[in-house]
Amino acid sequence: MTAWVLLVAAGVLEIVWAAALKASAGFSRPVPTAVGLATAALSLAMLSLALRSLPVSVAYPVWVGIGTAGVAIYGAVALAEPVGPMKILAIVLIGIGVAGLGGVEDRP
Repeated sequence: MTAWVLLVAAGVLEIVWAAALKASAGFSRPVPTAVGLATAALSLAMLSLALRSLPVSVAYPVWVGIGTAGVAIYGAVALAEPVGPMKILAIVLIGIGVAGLGGVEDRP
């Protein structure tokens, strides 16, 4: 598995664990709580493996960006949370920022 595949999978797991923790109702429901904690641990482990070959200045923002944008989209689609132009713009800006960091090369 390449580092980028691990990183994207870790980002997707960020979405899963956030959704599971929402469903856990403050850790009062055992199954969603267990899913949330397990996927959080797996997400961190996969991020750690990806960091073996990717720079942290790129990998961490990509991981967080996937999770942040993904959870915002999940909330809007699955939980009927309100979505307005500013939220859509913010999600787009997250994508632009993460893509920008991934394409930045430090050259002397």
